[in-house]
Amino acid sequence: MYKIIDARFLAENVKLFEIEAPKIAKKRKAGQFVIIRIDEHGERIPLTIANSDPEKGTITIIVQSVGKTTTKLNSLEKRESILDVVGPLGTPSHIEKVGTTVSIGGGVGTAIAFPTAAEMKRQGNYVITINGARTKDLVILEDEMKALSDESYVTTDDGSYGFHGFVTQKLQELIDEGKKLDLVLAIGPIPMMRAVAEVTRPHGIKTIVSLNPVMVDGTGMCGGCRVVVDGKSQFACVDGPEFDAHLVDFKNLMNRNKMYAKQEHDALENYNHECRLDKKIEALSE
Repeated sequence: MYKIIDARFLAENVKLFEIEAPKIAKKRKAGQFVIIRIDEHGERIPLTIANSDPEKGTITIIVQSVGKTTTKLNSLEKRESILDVVGPLGTPSHIEKVGTTVSIGGGVGTAIAFPTAAEMKRQGNYVITINGARTKDLVILEDEMKALSDESYVTTDDGSYGFHGFVTQKLQELIDEGKKLDLVLAIGPIPMMRAVAEVTRPHGIKTIVSLNPVMVDGTGMCGGCRVVVDGKSQFACVDGPEFDAHLVDFKNLMNRNKMYAKQEHDALENYNHECRLDKKIEALSE
């Protein structure tokens, strides 16, 4: 069992967890993830390690309620426990001094962009960060991203905060200003990552994305997280999760991620129904 040391919401349906996992905290590197299972009947889901504290023996994950398991996970509180936390898994981010880097986080993807941006800064790069969200209330880690950045921008789709527009528009603006960008790292919804790739492609700017396919074991055994990169099949869990954005088949990735949409929807509906019944029973017993 892995004890939850801290649990707090950063935005609506987005929750930060600090979990006691000393062995993972010591070995974890930027870009890696863990696979968690809440209880004996739970599914296994991958979550990127947003941060770690080797001295405290803790790791930090940031979770957005989307399906049954993430919704159930976000119902847990401080001092409760998670059954399994396996990791660190995946190939760490390739970190080196390249010049000017742009780290783009879309929504909860900012939690994944953050550790890599921090490592890029430690290597002496000039770090630009773009933190995107649909609206002001969904912006996360703004202060943390700003603290490690040479330039930091927040974008909102509805213009309620920061730059009014998409992260791709801010990125294009930087390119149009004549900034020499040596590396772009984009993490977020698949359409956003694909759009970033199309902005940088004409300029030959190296662009990396962190992919989020359906994953089960995290060791390359099940084949569930198969992605197509440069026309070849690879596994996000062991070959990634980071890949060259200009070589990723995003259409294939989106189609594969939709394969279990009905089952995921039904599972969440059943879970919410069970929760409502539990609340009614509790109310009647009071």
